[in-house]
This record gives sequence, C-alpha cells and structure tokens, in this order.
Amino acid sequence: MSGIPLGVLDLVPVPSGSTAADALRHSIDLARRAESFGYVRHWFAEHHLNPGVAGTSPAVVIALAASATSTIRLGSGAVQLGHRTALSTVEEFGLVDALYPGRLDLGLGRSAGRPPRRTDRPAPAGPATPVVDGYAPNGLRIPPRFSFEHLLGHPRVALQQRLLNLPGARPQDYAEQVDDVLALLRGDYRSPEGMAAHPVPGAGADVQVWILGSSGGVSAETAGRNGLRFAANYHVSPATVLEAAEGYRAAFKPSAELDRPYLTVSADVVVAEDDATARELATGYAPWVRSIRTAEGAIPYPTPAEARALPWTEADTELVADRVDTRFVGSARTVADHLERLQEATAADELLITTITHDHAARVRSYRLLAEEWHRR
Repeated sequence: MSGIPLGVLDLVPVPSGSTAADALRHSIDLARRAESFGYVRHWFAEHHLNPGVAGTSPAVVIALAASATSTIRLGSGAVQLGHRTALSTVEEFGLVDALYPGRLDLGLGRSAGRPPRRTDRPAPAGPATPVVDGYAPNGLRIPPRFSFEHLLGHPRVALQQRLLNLPGARPQDYAEQVDDVLALLRGDYRSPEGMAAHPVPGAGADVQVWILGSSGGVSAETAGRNGLRFAANYHVSPATVLEAAEGYRAAFKPSAELDRPYLTVSADVVVAEDDATARELATGYAPWVRSIRTAEGAIPYPTPAEARALPWTEADTELVADRVDTRFVGSARTVADHLERLQEATAADELLITTITHDHAARVRSYRLLAEEWHRR
C-alpha cells in the first residue's frame, strides 16, 4: 500500500506525570521522526480546556515544528472556525507561510456554538455502501451512531464557549466563512459594500486548504462545492465515515486546484512488536475517551496501571464502545490489514494516523513500525 500516503494527526497529548512543555517537545520530536519515516504530513488538532491535551493553537505548534523539520507538510486538523474570523485565520497561517512557504495545510473545521443549518441545504443522506450487522462489505467495523445530545447545555461546554467567544458574538455561517478564507488567500476578497481586503502576510500564501468533517453534512458539502480536499474523521465518528466520504464526492465540483475529489481518512492506531504488547500500550484509551465524552475534558493520558485502577462501569463501556471497537491495535501487520480495509471501504487517497501512548518512545516506535510495514506492501 505504499501508493497510499500516510499522515500524522497529533493532539499533542499530555501523559500523566508530565507537563504541557513535555508534550510540546514530544510532538515536535515526533514531527521530525515522522518526516524521516516517510509520512507526508503532520497535522495538529485544536482543543481547549483539556488537561490532557496541549494543542490549543495549531498555528503556534506548526511554527515550532516547522523550525525542526524541512520537508514534511505541516497543518491544522483542524482550526475551529466557530470562535475565529476568516481574517485572523488567514493572517496566522500567512505569518508561518512567510518563513516556511509551500509546506502548510490549512485544515478548517466547525465547532460548537454555530448557528443552525441553513434550510436551503439538504440533510445528509445515509451511506450508499451497505452496512450489515455493523460491518461494511469488506469487514470494516461501522458501529451504531453515537449521540452527543447529552453534552448539549453541559456547564463545561457552556463555559468553553463563554471563554472562547466575545460577549454577544455569533459565529458566521460556516460555508460563508470558508468562502471568505478562500477569497482572502487568493487576494480577491470584497465586502458586500465592494471594499477590498488584502491581508499581508496571507494573500497569495502557498497554503493547501482542507475541510475536516465527520458526516455527509455541511462540511462535506462545503469541501465538495469548493473543489477542496476533505478529511473524514473515522477516529471521531466511525459510524458516519462512509456517508462523509460519499457526501463529499457527491458534492464535488472541479476547481483550479483539483479536478477530482481528494480524500484522507483518520484512524486511531497503536502498533507494537506484537498484538499483546500493543493492547497493553492501548489500555489507557478507554478512560481517556470517557473523560472527553463526559465533558470532563481529556484527562492526562494514563499509564496502563493507572487506567486499570480507575473505576469503570457498564455505562462507561457503552459510552466509549464505538471508539474502542474501531481503534486499530496490534502488530504492524495486524494494523496495516485494518488500514487496508479502511482505505478500501472509503476509497481514500491518503490515511491520517493518530496514536497516543503514555510513553513517548512507544508512540514514536508505533509510527515507525507502521511506516515500515506500509511501505513494504
């Protein structure tokens, strides 16, 4: 499968007993190692008020990683546009591009607190690919859809929105905001009154724009309509990855940059020398996901022993089942087989790998072992 490139999606995780500074140093080191292993891109996610995640500003981390690397593409997976403006986003990435031209991926994502969906857009259709008893025809696990309804109105979610947004601010319609980002990057932005805006740096920046999404809805439609690259999040919402890929392709219109759809799909992965070792390294994943889905905020990533010592209920198992059941854990051969099924089911042009372990050396080794196996195929 060496014809299908691999990329890295990095949350800048903070292991228990360490600091945010440690996490940043480890992620910069991982970017340097990923470059040597042959990964084509290294993206940094954006999360807030999470004790176990230090990736709060993708542009800042990208700048730090760019100074330690030379060829790998660096990007955001994704900038959350809900509390940003198009101009601030373009100017941030324009600054980094000014020193590291031609290496940046501007991944754009939606975030909580957005206005309701515009009624002139159709609701996303379910996937055309048949799913029987939780599996796609090639054996890829497609779990039941997970509902985030329990998080709506949660005090911690409300607090995050209060701190991220200016008082009284209302997020711009996502599709319109993406249009503004593209116009500002091209240097042809005009306000409704006809006024031009030419951000320097930013206008004319050699930045590759991606849209990230978890369903066949607004994000997939926006990516397709603009002829942009799209990243479908199997690791976030495995139940809807097929509809996301199919929705994007259905909406795609050729652009000056792309004459056909271009898709990457993310997956949670842990690789070790054998399946048993990998499963041990992955022990902390379930309680880590639970902390996110209860709105507690991602906890510092626990050691296997710490994870086993945490209280656990049947309700906890149900809360994280879709994520745990779709994580690829094992030897390089085992995981590569799973990734081949993911690529086949989605017809992805690339795959985006996210790996979290408590030990940094084990995380680096996981990426190395996977790359070696992938390039042999």
